[in-house]
Amino acid sequence: MLKIEEIKELIKLIDETAIDEFTYEFDGAKIELKKRKVEAAFIANQTFNQENVQANLAPKAPARSANAIDDSKASVKTAETEENSSELHKITSPMVGTFYASPKPDADPYVTIGSKVKENTVVCIVEAMKLFNEIEAEVKGEIVDVLVENGQLVEYGQPLFLVKPE
Repeated sequence: MLKIEEIKELIKLIDETAIDEFTYEFDGAKIELKKRKVEAAFIANQTFNQENVQANLAPKAPARSANAIDDSKASVKTAETEENSSELHKITSPMVGTFYASPKPDADPYVTIGSKVKENTVVCIVEAMKLFNEIEAEVKGEIVDVLVENGQLVEYGQPLFLVKPE
């Protein structure tokens, strides 16, 4: 039987590759790993409702809050940021997990639109398998857009923030 550390290493390796499904069987034990997929247009437009995500992808995802972005505003914001995207740096998720904008539910977010960041500034947390991974800005600049909502399931490589480099 595999030890928990070996299973964690397998998950990490599968997460970093293009493999979508992996099955391992040995001495009557079986481990199946499957990545969750989200349609590209679904993410790019951010015009979905949290109930669909909750029902189809993340049974533990929190319900959409009353102050969530409305669809028309999200579409306009996406169009504006696409125009300037060639000069912007994307901070992407290094793993599949749950995005958290702050260290605690009642704390202020690490960064907001307009925040100045350096290469080692923590911008968010992505939780994967009860491990909380701090994500750093990677560049010096200013946050111009936050592309995901707090508590949202994120995919490997999914853009989280847009930064205007200095």
